[in-house]
Amino acid sequence: MLKLRHTRGQTSELSTSSNEGYNVKALLSSYKIILFKYYFMNSELGIRIPRPLGQGPSRFIPEKEILQVGSEDAQMHALFADSFAALGRLDNITLVMVFHPQYLESFLKTQHYLLQMDGPLPLHYRHYIGIMAAARHQCSYLVNLHVNDFLHVGGDPKWLNGLENAPQKLQNLGELNKVLAHRPWLITKEHIEGLLKAEEHSWSLAELVHAVVLLTHYHSLASFTFGCGISPEIHCDGGHTFRPPSVSNYCICDITNGNHSVDEMPVNSAENVSVSDSFFEVEALMEKMRQLQECRDEEEASQEEMASRFEIEKRESMFVFSSDDEEVTPARAVSRHFEDTSYGYKDFSRHGMHVPTFRVQDYCWEDHGYSLVNRLYPDVGQLIDEKFHIAYNLTYNTMAMHKDVDTSMLRRAIWNYIHCMFGIRYDDYDYGEINQLLDRSFKVYIKTVVCTPEKVTKRMYDSFWRQFKHSEKVHVNLLLIEARMQAELLYALRAITRYMT
Repeated sequence: MLKLRHTRGQTSELSTSSNEGYNVKALLSSYKIILFKYYFMNSELGIRIPRPLGQGPSRFIPEKEILQVGSEDAQMHALFADSFAALGRLDNITLVMVFHPQYLESFLKTQHYLLQMDGPLPLHYRHYIGIMAAARHQCSYLVNLHVNDFLHVGGDPKWLNGLENAPQKLQNLGELNKVLAHRPWLITKEHIEGLLKAEEHSWSLAELVHAVVLLTHYHSLASFTFGCGISPEIHCDGGHTFRPPSVSNYCICDITNGNHSVDEMPVNSAENVSVSDSFFEVEALMEKMRQLQECRDEEEASQEEMASRFEIEKRESMFVFSSDDEEVTPARAVSRHFEDTSYGYKDFSRHGMHVPTFRVQDYCWEDHGYSLVNRLYPDVGQLIDEKFHIAYNLTYNTMAMHKDVDTSMLRRAIWNYIHCMFGIRYDDYDYGEINQLLDRSFKVYIKTVVCTPEKVTKRMYDSFWRQFKHSEKVHVNLLLIEARMQAELLYALRAITRYMT
C-alpha cells in the first residue's frame, strides 16, 4: 500500500499492487463515497441528500470517454496519486487533462510549486490572487476551489466579503489583474512602478513576478475551464442537486455510482451534421496542409510580404466573433473579488487606437522572459518553459481517423494566431497559412476561449473539427491556454524589464 500525505495532514491509502490496481472509475467512486458520507451524516435531521448534477467532469465530453482514458496506464495512475496527495482531491480539471498525461504531469508540478513550495508570497496571498484572477473571467469553478484553499491555509474570511476588505497591497494588484486579463498590450512600466513604489504597501520585484505568474496561470486556467466545459465539483454550488430519498426513480446510492436520472440524456448538438460532411472537412484540411508544405518548399515570401500578411490577419481577427455573443453579467459571489466589472476585452485596434506590434525578436520568452522569471523566482522559469514546450510540441501524429500525420504546421498556426490576436508577431512565420488552416468556426472558438472564455458554449465546442476526437479538442485547449499565458507574460515581463532598465 502507498500512503499519501494530504495538505490537510490526513493520510489515505491507495493500493498499487498489480491485483488491486486502481483506475479512474475506482478513484472517482471512492471520492463520491466520501462526499456521500459527508452529506448523509445528518440525513435523519431532515437534510436532503445531494446527487451529482450533470454527466461527469465535463459538460462537453461524455463521461464514459473520460473514464475509459488509459484505464490501465501506470503513468496516469501515478499522476492521480500525486494530485490526490498534493490537493486532497481529484478535481475535474485533472480528470479532463488526463487525456494528455505528459502535459498533466508538467501542469501539476508547476501548479504545486506556485501554490505550495517556498516562494516570495505567503500561501494565503497565493490563493487569494488565484481568486482575483479567476474572478476577472467570472470563473466560479476556480473561485470556489481557491476560496476553500484560502481558508484552509489560514486566510482571513473577511477578505472574501470583497476585494475592498483585503490588504491595500492586494487591492493595488487589481489594476494589473484587470489589464493583464483583458488587454495585456496596454501594460506599461508605469503599472509596474506604481506597485513597486507604493510606500508601505509596495511589492518587491520577486513578489511581483510571483504574482504575475499566478495571475497569468489562472487567467489561462479559466480559459481551459470554460473551453472544455468543466463541471462544478459536487461539493460546490452548481455541482449537485437535491432530491428526497423517497423519490421513486432515485436512490441515495446513486451518488456513489454516478447514475443519473433518465431526463439527463446527453444531447448531440451536431446531430444535423452528416458524417460525410465532417469527413470531408478533415480531408480538405489534410490537403491544405500538403499544399502549403509544397509552397514552402518551392518559394519563400519576402519579409515585406510576411509583415503585410501579419497586418491583414491582425485586422481580420477583430471581426471574428460569435453570432450569439452576449454580455455575461457576473454574479455577486464572483464580482466582489475584483473592481471595475464593466472592463473587458476590446480589440487593440478598435476606436482609433493603435498599439505597436510586439516583435518577438526584440523580446521573447526564451531569451528574455525565461531568465527574468528564473532570476527573481528560482526554478519557476524552468517549470513554465517545460510546460510551454510540452504543449507546443505534443503530438500523437494523428488527425481524426488519420495516423502518421505531421501536425506541426497546424499546431504552429493555432499558437501564432493567438499571439497575432495579442499583437505579437514572429518575423519568420507566414501568417497567410492561418486562413488556410483555421476556418471561421474554429477561429470563433479560439478567440472566445482566449479572450472571453465566460462566453464559450457547447455549440461552439461542437461546431469546430466535428470529426475529431474529444482528446484532440482538449489538446487544442492546451495550446490555447499556454499560448495565452505566454502572451500575457511577455507583455508583463517586458514592462518589468523596462522598469528595471
